Amino acid sequence: MTAARNLAPAAELAQRAGMRFPNESADYRRARTALLAEEIELRRHIERVAEMRRALPPGGEVKGDYRFEGERGPADFAALFGDKDTLVTYSWMFGPQREKPCPMCTSLLSAWEGEARDIEQRVALAVIARSPIDRLVAYKKERGWRDLRLFSDLNGNFSRDYFAWNKEGHDDPALNVFTRRDGVIRHFWAGEMDFATADPGEDPRGAPDPMPLWTVLDMTPEGRGTDWYPSLDYGPRS
Repeated sequence: MTAARNLAPAAELAQRAGMRFPNESADYRRARTALLAEEIELRRHIERVAEMRRALPPGGEVKGDYRFEGERGPADFAALFGDKDTLVTYSWMFGPQREKPCPMCTSLLSAWEGEARDIEQRVALAVIARSPIDRLVAYKKERGWRDLRLFSDLNGNFSRDYFAWNKEGHDDPALNVFTRRDGVIRHFWAGEMDFATADPGEDPRGAPDPMPLWTVLDMTPEGRGTDWYPSLDYGPRS
C-alpha cells in the first residue's frame, strides 16, 4: 500500500518541481510551493482511501426483487452487468412526481456521458430512475446523450433498498457499486456522505467529488460559490 512505501516527503518533491511562470513574484512562488506540497499529500491520501475501498470485505448479497425496463426491454438486475463483473449504478432524481429531473444529477450525468464508453471498457455503468423508460429516453434525446444506459426501476424496490427513494417519498441521488464473482452478486460500495456528514455551510459532497464541474471550479479563485446550481437549460449561445 502507498502508506508502506518509502516515499519522499511531499515538501521535498514540491521543492524539486521546476515550473516557473512569467513575471511571478517570490511571494507567489513560496505560497505556490507550499500549496503544491499539500496537493501532493492530497494525491497520496486519495490513493490511500482508494486502496482501503478496494480492500473492503465482501458486501451484502443482492437478493431483492428488482425489475427494470431498459431501452432494449425488460431486465433483471444481473442483466445490468452485461459482460462485466463490476457494475456502477447512479440513481437519477427523476421520479414520476417530478416535472423535470434534478439539475445537479443531470449536470453530473452530462459529464459522465462523455466518459461512458471509456468507463464501460472496464466496468458496466447504469443510470436508474423511477420514471417510465419512455420519459427517460425522451429526456436523454433532449439532452443529447447517446452512450449512457438508462433503466426504469419498475417496482421501486431497488431505489428503496439502495437509498434512492426515501421514507418521505422523495428521490435521493445514490451512487452504488456492485460485483459479480463466481455467480454471486454483492454490494461493494456506496457513497454515504449525506446531510448528516456534511460540514457547516456545505452541501453534501463525496470525496473525491464525482462531479467534474466542482473539480474544475475548485481550481479557480471564484470556487464553487454558494448561491447557484447548474441549470437544465442555458438557452442558445449568444
